Amino acid sequence: MSTKDFVEKDYYKVLGVPKDATEAEIKKAYRKLAREFHPDANKGDASAEERFKEISEANDILGDAKKRKEYDEARALFGNGGFRPGPGGGGGSFNFDLGDLFGGQQPGGQAGGFGGGLGDVFGGLFNRGAGPGPGTRTQPRRGQDIESEVTLSFTEAVDGATVPLRMSSQAPCKACSGTGDKNGTPRVCPTCVGTGQVSRGSGGGFSLTDPCADCKGRGLIAETPCDVCKGSGRARSSRTMQVRIPAGVSNGQRIRLRGKGAPGERGGPAGDLYVVVHVDSHPVFGRKDDNLTVTVPVTFAEAALGADVKVPTLNGPSVTLKLPPGTPNGRTMRARGKGAVRKDGTRGDLLVTVEVAVPTELSDKAREALEMYREATGSEDPRSALFESAKGA
Repeated sequence: MSTKDFVEKDYYKVLGVPKDATEAEIKKAYRKLAREFHPDANKGDASAEERFKEISEANDILGDAKKRKEYDEARALFGNGGFRPGPGGGGGSFNFDLGDLFGGQQPGGQAGGFGGGLGDVFGGLFNRGAGPGPGTRTQPRRGQDIESEVTLSFTEAVDGATVPLRMSSQAPCKACSGTGDKNGTPRVCPTCVGTGQVSRGSGGGFSLTDPCADCKGRGLIAETPCDVCKGSGRARSSRTMQVRIPAGVSNGQRIRLRGKGAPGERGGPAGDLYVVVHVDSHPVFGRKDDNLTVTVPVTFAEAALGADVKVPTLNGPSVTLKLPPGTPNGRTMRARGKGAVRKDGTRGDLLVTVEVAVPTELSDKAREALEMYREATGSEDPRSALFESAKGA
């Protein structure tokens, strides 16, 4: 990408977010668009694939605080692709090369431009240094980050699991070993002399650096273009990877696996893989941070008189909790160490909520016993305090 193309490209518009969007808003917008335009969901749709690449490129810049700051500063300096004159600047021409700004040297060895050049800005964004000079080679380029999703059962999320994950990304073409040439013998591009970039004037004495049009920025030209990648040296590759999801992962969590993304170019490091985890619900257990939750029904007699109650645990033997006499409905008790796995390897607790079960049908004997209980407690009114409080409020 050229400097001009870069400063003119509005990554905020690509993701559909305002310029003051928070990191969370940017992440949410990227995930939504990535799912919509992912190549796996739009097989054979070239426009969706290009849109996915554009979305990923925007997220790579705006999703990184440092890169976003550099991007905003660059656009503020260059506006819509043109340099803004300082105070008092007129309409005359400026006779200097932007190479001075992007890391060039002035006579005497002093850094040109603004205190060392803006090469650091654009170098950081695109994983390369300043514009190449005569005889320099294109620098290695880091591979693209990939985002994928996986759905786990409730038990797998609590205990951890190894799952197969199929990913699709750009990688060196296997047919030509990434050379772009069917015979594996590309030649150095005579236009850019192998640098992959050329300088051009843009009027007013400016000079901008663009990817070489003849070699598409690769620095090499295929004498006999590869039938698979058409001479680009890159082709879409699918692979299945066994990914270990750690124990205790929560629904919606985003896991980063360094170096498991798309392969780099020209010896550059691979990108990272981000896995968004979705967790299915469980018919019995729930989750609250590192603790598991369960609701246990008890009889009125157990709650009133006290009892030893067996409680199920997730993938383990049941535990016995002692209900004290007079246990109220909705009371929560704790079974320590029976919850989800924490990051340090210890376990949270199982939170047991008591729910008094009211029978819908009664035998004659049970009804008679309850009638006797009602007569024995007839003078008690559990709602008296409620009415007293209502009057005093």
